[in-house]
Amino acid sequence: MTATSPPVPSEDPAPPHGQLTAPDGRVEAAPGAIAAHDRFANADLRPVPLAERHWTTYNFTALWIGMAHNIPSWTLASGLVALGMDWKQAVFTIALANVIVLGPMLLTGHAGPKYGIPFPVLARASFGLRGANLPALIRAAVACCWFGIQTWIGGQGIYILLGKISGGSWSDAATIGGYPWTLWLCFLAFWALELAIIHRGMETLRRFENWAAPFVLVGAVVLLIWMAGKAGGLGPLLDQPGTLGWDADFWPVFFPSLMGMIGFWATLSLNIPDFTRFGAGQRAQVWGQTLGLPTTMTAFALLSVFVTSGSQAVYGAPIWDPVALAGKSDNVFGLLFALITVLIATVSVNIAANVVSPAYDLANLAPKFITFRRGALITGVIGVLILPWKLTATPELYIFLWLGVVGGLLGTVAGILIADYWIIRRTRLALADLYRPAGRYWYTGGWNIRAVLAFALGGLLAVGGSYSRPGKGPFPADGLIPALKPLADYGWAVGLATGLLVYTVLMLPTARAARTSPAP
Repeated sequence: MTATSPPVPSEDPAPPHGQLTAPDGRVEAAPGAIAAHDRFANADLRPVPLAERHWTTYNFTALWIGMAHNIPSWTLASGLVALGMDWKQAVFTIALANVIVLGPMLLTGHAGPKYGIPFPVLARASFGLRGANLPALIRAAVACCWFGIQTWIGGQGIYILLGKISGGSWSDAATIGGYPWTLWLCFLAFWALELAIIHRGMETLRRFENWAAPFVLVGAVVLLIWMAGKAGGLGPLLDQPGTLGWDADFWPVFFPSLMGMIGFWATLSLNIPDFTRFGAGQRAQVWGQTLGLPTTMTAFALLSVFVTSGSQAVYGAPIWDPVALAGKSDNVFGLLFALITVLIATVSVNIAANVVSPAYDLANLAPKFITFRRGALITGVIGVLILPWKLTATPELYIFLWLGVVGGLLGTVAGILIADYWIIRRTRLALADLYRPAGRYWYTGGWNIRAVLAFALGGLLAVGGSYSRPGKGPFPADGLIPALKPLADYGWAVGLATGLLVYTVLMLPTARAARTSPAP
């Protein structure tokens, strides 16, 4: 079927009012079923019409290539080397994590092409029309932090590379707040560029990702070739030993690292419908994500650990920051190429992963007043205010604290969404009721208390035992709740499993009614 094939009335045993189903199973709202602007809808939250769902397999693959090939992804892999893993252990950890997280990504992404709805609207089915603001705002807060981190890293990269090109006056500028004013200038200029691109809408983002993805991949390969040349070939890159081995020292690092790697994309496993809602069909999103996520993340991990291992061979210590590594080059052309690559890579991931989602999430909070573009601007402002440089200060803080805690909370939400959409409702939603009070998703005053209870319990078990090694973070060494400390290293898995199981048990008595009750 093409995107313009006419839909026909739904053949469900109890068809919901206000929606039409196409021959391939995709659903769109009937004319007039959803108000253009009211308490729970605006033009950005309404379902995408079938005629406008045209993203292909390549579009989704390019989206993932563009998001995977970025500086934090690089430091994710090279950070494992800095923690003592050898290259085989680091690549294995990242590959396994991305195969695992692909499952929830595809499951939550299914609702996008079928119903044309973004993540906060999908969350209304499980949390209620008002309750959906709870997971949406948690996801938005995480994205705002990520936006700040990525923008700071991108601005810092531009500052370092321009300093190498222009000389000492750039780097020795007067300081403001402990940093040179030239660094603040790079940070703010980069921030403005990102918001200018997203302000033009999702189609501009799609076109940008289509050409940015291959460019960034070429840039990473160039960095590998340069490092291999300085190290005297690939051999020294592969010969650098880890300090952990495969014995008892490895596993205490492996499991929290694995959860951290999963936590890196746990955000997208929730809001992937924000993108798949534009898909031409399920095949496009399934193949696009399968080809794009685990393969490119693993390939990029290989590039990262090879180059980091090479830096250890050349400079005597692993340099896990690609900007700092590129800054060691004395070739002006090479520095300019690295500068452009850093710019494109960071813009590519930051807009797609960290602006689109909170823009929709904030619009869901107050549809009458916050549009997608206003939500993007709010995201940008919050990202400036959170002191993002502190979250990437060390590999321990970045991987174990930030990604671990975030992964535990978002894993819980993912478990609830998957349980509701696949187990309780078996992918059948009443589209119009997702936008109106007094419908089947209103629950109690707009809140599904069962979902809130499942989230509270899952979140408590997932992150309640969070701990820090002495001097390495803000949590006590024995954990916030000592009895839960053994679960802290498995936060994402614990949250996902708990949210899914608890929500399913609580909702089973109403499962049949949830699938078959007629819309009012």
